[in-house]
Amino acid sequence: MAELPIIDLSKIKTHRNELAKEIVHALENVGFLFIENIPDLDFDILYKCCRWFFALPWETRKSLMRNFWNKESKNLYRGYFPVVEGEPSRKEGFECARDVPPGDTSVSPKNWFYEKSVWPEEDGSFPFKKHMQESYEIFHNTAMEILKLCAKGLGIDEDAFTGLFADKPMSTLRLMHYPPWDGKPPENAIIDDGRVVTTPDHMDSNFLTLLNIFEFEGLEVKNADDQWVAVHPRPKTLIMNIGVTLSRMMGGRLKATRHRVMDIGVDRFSLPFFLSPSYNSDVGINFMSQYEKGHAEHVPERYGPWVLHRIKHEIKYFEYRVLPEIED
Repeated sequence: MAELPIIDLSKIKTHRNELAKEIVHALENVGFLFIENIPDLDFDILYKCCRWFFALPWETRKSLMRNFWNKESKNLYRGYFPVVEGEPSRKEGFECARDVPPGDTSVSPKNWFYEKSVWPEEDGSFPFKKHMQESYEIFHNTAMEILKLCAKGLGIDEDAFTGLFADKPMSTLRLMHYPPWDGKPPENAIIDDGRVVTTPDHMDSNFLTLLNIFEFEGLEVKNADDQWVAVHPRPKTLIMNIGVTLSRMMGGRLKATRHRVMDIGVDRFSLPFFLSPSYNSDVGINFMSQYEKGHAEHVPERYGPWVLHRIKHEIKYFEYRVLPEIED
């Protein structure tokens, strides 16, 4: 079992220096941690959002599919993605974001990272869209507070990171459903010990992830001894980890940790918030050289082009390989 550090946000004013040091220490040594006492976050509502969406009729979910799976859809990046048979990643999901304000001409209409979220029709019994949009903002605000603490723990200005998200962040709020394997899983889903994954091991590409696994087992992380260990859920607590974007900016000082999801034999739900900078934010290497002497020179690099190259040409996620390049 993974003994993850616990960050209690109820102490953010009374024990700020202590929390800042704890976060940095955890990210330097573990890469995963628990976040508890998140203001305004309703875990019951989040679970209801998952169950409500994935109980929708297939035709309704199909109408929200990305164009990769439904050629009648206009959305390329947001919306619904189905379980793909034969793939080791056995999950379906729904993604939304904060839309660019109407009339904002600073974003090219060809920049599909900023396409509008698509939503299912509602019958008035459950305000799904309202809950998702409100939850997105709570997750975003929580992430900003965590990044301020992280910066403080590093001994730099508290807003050193938050400016990367001030103007149209590309963050995503995702609902996830992992159905158990129906019949024999494909060989590429079976690991050395004979157990079965529903998400193969990987590192997140984004900046920071806040994950709600509700009360479900299945998540495993690779520890400092290169061993896979289970992360057991804590009630009303988020799991936090950072992605390659931040780790790369920090020269590996902060760890992007490999993790995976195991099949637990029952329907599993989770809800991750993937915090991502704005398209033009500078996420170049040697970030700390802007604040401290003795580091190699900072090399500016825009987040959008960098992450597009990573997901399309390096990792080669099958649903992103077909997406068009984005021209400035």
